[in-house]
Amino acid sequence: MSAVLSIPRPRSLRYAHKSLYGRTNVRDGLQRSVDRVVRNDNCTGCGGCALVSSRITMTLGDDGYRRPVVANDVKATVQSSRREAEFFKAVCPGVRIVAPRRDGREYHPIFGSYVSAWQGWASDEETRYSGSSGGVLTALSSWLVTSGRRASVTASAADSKDPKLTRPVVLTASDDFTIASGSRYAPVSNMVAYDPYSESSVLVGKPCEVSAAARLSSELGLERSESPLLLSFFCAGTPSQNGTEKLVALMAEDPEGVSAVRYRGNGWPGDFTVTTASGDAFKMSYDESWGHHIGRDIQWRCKLCVDGTGGDSDIAVGDYWYADASGYPKFDNADGNSVILARTLRGHELLTAAASQGVVVIAGIDLDSVAKIQPLQVERKVTLVGRLLGRLVSGKRVPVYRGFGLTRLAMGRPQQNLRAMAGTAKRSISLRRWKRRS
Repeated sequence: MSAVLSIPRPRSLRYAHKSLYGRTNVRDGLQRSVDRVVRNDNCTGCGGCALVSSRITMTLGDDGYRRPVVANDVKATVQSSRREAEFFKAVCPGVRIVAPRRDGREYHPIFGSYVSAWQGWASDEETRYSGSSGGVLTALSSWLVTSGRRASVTASAADSKDPKLTRPVVLTASDDFTIASGSRYAPVSNMVAYDPYSESSVLVGKPCEVSAAARLSSELGLERSESPLLLSFFCAGTPSQNGTEKLVALMAEDPEGVSAVRYRGNGWPGDFTVTTASGDAFKMSYDESWGHHIGRDIQWRCKLCVDGTGGDSDIAVGDYWYADASGYPKFDNADGNSVILARTLRGHELLTAAASQGVVVIAGIDLDSVAKIQPLQVERKVTLVGRLLGRLVSGKRVPVYRGFGLTRLAMGRPQQNLRAMAGTAKRSISLRRWKRRS
């Protein structure tokens, strides 16, 4: 599904505009709204906007990130353009994210609302080995489809023509679900392949993608039970495609002769592995490939992320790292182990059903133990107010976040937030000057 073909009828006064039929825009409201998000570096590249309007396509830019391009429409009236713009602003995670209502669920200040928290892994040893951190999402996705609970899964995998690239895929019962196993630390817009009306489908996506999917369903008037199942994972940000290209070129003599690129998996966390057409494999540890190469070029919006743990999902999965004596995560290869958050009742019921049928192995945990071995998620959340203020000081717009308790978190770390504000402002201003000179 490439686009939502009909914008929903107005459900509130925010869709009510003066009648301006017959007038057209040279640069209409939708174009201005999308451009404002992109120009302020608030675009996540999720692709949700491509479902808002068939005029929007996602393209890979020279900077290595996927961004929306809005085609001109000489037939667009001011009113129709404004309606599309308002719909876009309601869905886009670069404009606004509102925390899900707690509705009596458990709550953690870093990880948000949830029904139950577990550690676990795929029961099948091959699936556990090939996955990023235990193969849980691969196991659940395959089980949901092969058991008939769902008809298809939208996920991401290496491009069949150029394995350095990542593309969305739609998997059904006849497909090999392991093609989507292992993390892909590269830009991909899974939402362009997503059908919000298909309650028999599953979306496996980044937190920003499931947030856009949840907002889209809400704006279309769909109940959660009528919407696709949303699976997500803990995310540290989307790196530039250029990072992958450079690292592959560093490791392989002929980057064009590469037959496979794996970022993780085949062990936990596994190695960044480049395989050539001749069968040669070149490997680099996760710690080095992410920490010294790919992870150094994260898009700006990810540095302002309010939810890196899939708060809008039904089930979210992350690394349940083992820690050293000081409590810091160890990246030594081991058998995969995941933290699993069942965030909704239907997510909890599906997860426990999968466990009872031997699909996954799970055991209850306390989320304070997860916070200790997920220091990046903690640091980003408690200093987010400082970074948002730094961007505002530098003259940039920032997304609106509501319901995440950010002010209370910031008040507990005032010095850290002041440093984050100063550092963010300095880097933002320096980058703006560099772009002007380029």
